[in-house]
Amino acid sequence: MHDHSTPCSRPIIVCADDFGLAAGVSEAIADLIAAGRLSATSCMTPLPDWRRRAGRLRDVVTRHPADVGLHLTLTDHAPLTAAPGLAQAGRLPSLGRLLPRALAHALPRATVRDELRAQLNAFEDAWGAPPDYVDGHQHVHVLPGVREVLVEELLRRYPAERVWVRDCVEPLTRCVRRRVALPKALLISTLGFGLRRLLRKHGVPANDGFAGLHDFSGRIPFRTLMQAFLSASGPRPLVHVHPGRVDTELLACDSLTTPRETELAYLASPDFAADLATARVQPARFADFRRTA
Repeated sequence: MHDHSTPCSRPIIVCADDFGLAAGVSEAIADLIAAGRLSATSCMTPLPDWRRRAGRLRDVVTRHPADVGLHLTLTDHAPLTAAPGLAQAGRLPSLGRLLPRALAHALPRATVRDELRAQLNAFEDAWGAPPDYVDGHQHVHVLPGVREVLVEELLRRYPAERVWVRDCVEPLTRCVRRRVALPKALLISTLGFGLRRLLRKHGVPANDGFAGLHDFSGRIPFRTLMQAFLSASGPRPLVHVHPGRVDTELLACDSLTTPRETELAYLASPDFAADLATARVQPARFADFRRTA
């Protein structure tokens, strides 16, 4: 990647979500980190593939440094705890069921706290260190009743500024101009302001500039979307992606399948390198923002 950077390239975090979801997803992410196309990945520690492939990821980031974070999972999968008042029959609720309860400030906070702690423990047990950052599967970390618990736990557990958090706020004008996934973007941004206030109040570091939301329909070519994402402003920008290879494990556990292959093909291609150079950005870790500030 560095061959394509220019002297005035700015750092941008290019983060792949869902490491640990399934072997085809985890391996694709590891390959992209090794190729210099990603600078962060968010890990789903309740999933069996996290335990199987944490060592593989460690080997990759030892040679190709990247930020590795916790992808807090409170929907659709089996929790690590009993999750009373949240899980039913050993499965966390869909986002469609979780969201109205969160908006009504009716989530069981002790349950959320215990599950967060268990997922952080599972990260540290396999990784041997705290996560570099925390975000949320389906952006659950921005929800009322989750964001407060998250900030409180990070402050309790880690030294100040050790762990950063994904800020999901996008300017309204950019959401509207992009004309893709607008209701989703507006909701996440609106809820994201509540998280941002908490982060700034307590001095928890975060990116400033967020992109990557789309509807996975393929209606707009992914390269076109990414060109818009990469041109997004922000002093500490982050774009999140969902690359992967579809395998039986993924088909059995997640509804997002084929679009992951599309994202993988683009991110591994010369087109992505060219688009990074055109946008004058290069994949970077969160710490690189501090060096260029």
